[in-house]
Amino acid sequence: MNGMHDNGDSDIDDVPLKKHDPTFGLTNVEDEHEHEHEHEHQHQHQHEHHEATEDPSNALHVLSTYKSKDGISVQELLDETKTGGLTYNDFLMLPGEISFPASTVDLTSKITKTITLKTPFTSSPMDTVTESNMAIHMALLGGVGVVHHNCSVEEQAEMIRKVKRFENGFITDPIVLKPTHTVAEARRLKDNWGFGGFPVTENGTLRSKLVGIVTPRDTQFHSNPHSPVTEIMSTELVTAREGISLKEANAILSKSKKGKLPIVDDQGNLVSLLSRSDLMKNLHFPLASKVPGTKQLLSAAAIGTRPADKERLTALVEAGLDIVILDSSQGNSIYQIEMIRWIKSTFPALQVIGGNVVTRDQAAPLIAAGVDGLRIGMGAGSACITQEVMAVGRPQATSVFRVAEFAARFGVPCIADGGIQNVGHIVKALALGASTIMMGGLLAATTESPGAYVVGGDGQLRKMYRGMGSIDAMEDKKAGGSTSTSTSPSTSSAADKAANTAQNAGTARYFSEGDRLLVAQGVSGSVLDRGSVTKFLPYLMAGVQHSLQDIGVQSLVALQKGVKAGDVRFEFRTASAQAEGGIQGMVGVEKKLYS
Repeated sequence: MNGMHDNGDSDIDDVPLKKHDPTFGLTNVEDEHEHEHEHEHQHQHQHEHHEATEDPSNALHVLSTYKSKDGISVQELLDETKTGGLTYNDFLMLPGEISFPASTVDLTSKITKTITLKTPFTSSPMDTVTESNMAIHMALLGGVGVVHHNCSVEEQAEMIRKVKRFENGFITDPIVLKPTHTVAEARRLKDNWGFGGFPVTENGTLRSKLVGIVTPRDTQFHSNPHSPVTEIMSTELVTAREGISLKEANAILSKSKKGKLPIVDDQGNLVSLLSRSDLMKNLHFPLASKVPGTKQLLSAAAIGTRPADKERLTALVEAGLDIVILDSSQGNSIYQIEMIRWIKSTFPALQVIGGNVVTRDQAAPLIAAGVDGLRIGMGAGSACITQEVMAVGRPQATSVFRVAEFAARFGVPCIADGGIQNVGHIVKALALGASTIMMGGLLAATTESPGAYVVGGDGQLRKMYRGMGSIDAMEDKKAGGSTSTSTSPSTSSAADKAANTAQNAGTARYFSEGDRLLVAQGVSGSVLDRGSVTKFLPYLMAGVQHSLQDIGVQSLVALQKGVKAGDVRFEFRTASAQAEGGIQGMVGVEKKLYS
């Protein structure tokens, strides 16, 4: 070819040409496509950025344009046709706005139509949970303890008397000694009652001439237990005249160095007593549940629904009972309705709580009969197997919501009884309409619960805990009515056990009296030591206050109003959500709840 050169370049008509590069066109096409793609990406990014960007100051306005709030209402949550029956673990409440400290949250709530508690806590009438010591401390801490009836009438009445005497304004029925009582008898009274300051009068009764006071300091180191108390009693007394106000009497007592302030009439006869220890308790337990006017601790007890329980209740009322709970696993019975009517006609001032119920159909007859409160729960207790054995009951969250919603129409407060395992469960029960909650297993093995500690195989302290439907409880003969009987208790108990006809709180609660074969609806076992309720209940109280703070409500009343109005929202929890909310990926976990 004309003009070809060896250097690889070519000339055509003296016009130099560059050697052809076979990749030239391809490279240019790729570059062009990359450029176009980059341009589209930038355009798309700018478009997306433009769509997502709004004026932050309009966030609240934009929020108001949404047709619905996050979460669902309580009515949607508890729709059995969609979700079935729910337990406390099946849902959560969504957080609200925090605009107040948790310590200001008001936990005041009614337990009956006329009685209000400063904390919504009650202890269950189980023989391994509530006797006088638990009832006293529950009342001191703002709740109420319900004394069980798996004991004789006299024993239960004595427990109520201990509650009423423990903390008083004016003690109107103090234990009084006479001059011939001995030091040994004074010591024995101290062991029985837990306090050792006793006034001494000429006749050993009220309205008799006051001659001295015996204190633990007087009896502690005296060598002769047979000496009369007149040898050791204090005679230099500070007294106050009858008619003095409680405030004035407390002022005198606080200024004196004495442990007791006797109140006497013009002739020097003892009419009542004021205790320094009670004055100190008022300082340490400002939330204590007290009867208005008398300042005695609030007392509650359980009874059955049989004719013999009328005599039991009469003795309890004489001992100072304020609230009676009719103890039955299935409250919708002719026996309970008849008992409610009898109580209301015989003791009109006594507050009556009926139950247990889990449906509106169960609750309505009891409300119509005149109950002042209801107890909700069937088979949800930690030591109860009713749902498993009898195939009867209802999941607790659904039970509480349905019954409490119905009872509220008639001004009847409800107790959520069973299924309470932690602070969250307490808050959920209250949110669903319960006014108070009842605890059994959660309070078992506290210092104040009945029974002695034992050391388990793991070296840890524990106490026995049993459901009242357990065979152990139903065969326990100690509740056979009165302690005074012509038959040997051991002989009677053995005969009843052999015939499977033991009659006590357990058999009465589950309608099993006279059954030849007892069918267990509860179990027995042991629970690890929980320490004292004087620390555990304040922890529960603080936990509930912080929970309500997270929800954004400042009282239990506001919580329930918010739920009813749909302002407090809920979320259903799947099994995966429940697992996510628990502890994950940790070993050697120490779950310390409070300090």
